[in-house]
Amino acid sequence: MTRSIRSAMTLAALAIGLAVATGHPQAAAQMETLTFTAALSPASEVPAITNAESKGSGEVTIVLHVTRDASKAITAATADFKGSLKGFTPETAITAAHIHRGAAGANGPVAVNPMLKAGEIALSGGAGSFSKMGVTVTPDVAKEIVSGPASFYFNVHSTMNGGGVARGQLTAAK
Repeated sequence: MTRSIRSAMTLAALAIGLAVATGHPQAAAQMETLTFTAALSPASEVPAITNAESKGSGEVTIVLHVTRDASKAITAATADFKGSLKGFTPETAITAAHIHRGAAGANGPVAVNPMLKAGEIALSGGAGSFSKMGVTVTPDVAKEIVSGPASFYFNVHSTMNGGGVARGQLTAAK
């Protein structure tokens, strides 16, 4: 009986080793980091911002961490957001920020919501910075961003300009 158990355990260990050595899907998963940027401008909003907040500007860097399977398909993704704003009126209150689907000149739905809440992007004298790390991105959206970043834009929203106060199309960083 003991010999049978040892033989079974040896066969199981060999089978696990063989699965790992021949490319078991978990062993083949690859991590990749891709960086995207956007220059934020009130003039890029649709329609362009022309009120007191029109003098502001900003930038955002989005680092997309993707996991790919053996066939290179994206199976999971997260994003880190880091941005800064300047030149806004001292009264400007930023209420939200998102990645939207949409080409330049067209508005579109939210594709990635970093869940930045009112007050998380605090401006002092019309300037400030923000970051949000580890935001879940669906594999399908990650694939779309990677294959066509210009079809997405990032924008920030303010109390005065609820539809968006500054916007920029995503571009892949080199």
